[in-house]
Amino acid sequence: MRKTDKKLDKQITLVLNDICETKLKDYSGFKWVTHLANFSNFPNSLKIAIVFDTNQSLTLFRTTNNDSKIISLIQDKLSKTGIAIKDPIKKIIFDTEENCEQQHGGNWQLRLS
Repeated sequence: MRKTDKKLDKQITLVLNDICETKLKDYSGFKWVTHLANFSNFPNSLKIAIVFDTNQSLTLFRTTNNDSKIISLIQDKLSKTGIAIKDPIKKIIFDTEENCEQQHGGNWQLRLS
């Protein structure tokens, strides 16, 4: 990874950690946030996953349009660092540990690739 790639990765991590600590931690069932990127095709390859424990927790989170609010917040905060996400509905996904376990045997790397 090049020095500029590391800098971008760190910026993304800081933004997501901030959102995690200030917005998402209070939602029941929220577990973690991660991102993947191929920096030779950045920002087109950027993918962000927001993970809940169960499908029920995720459904409850979505009932008050929280997913759209979080997508907008991520877009806004990343854009302030100079990172633009095209088609955020496809690039920022909401998932559950329950689904990963059932469909990919708990292998998140396989699931997110």
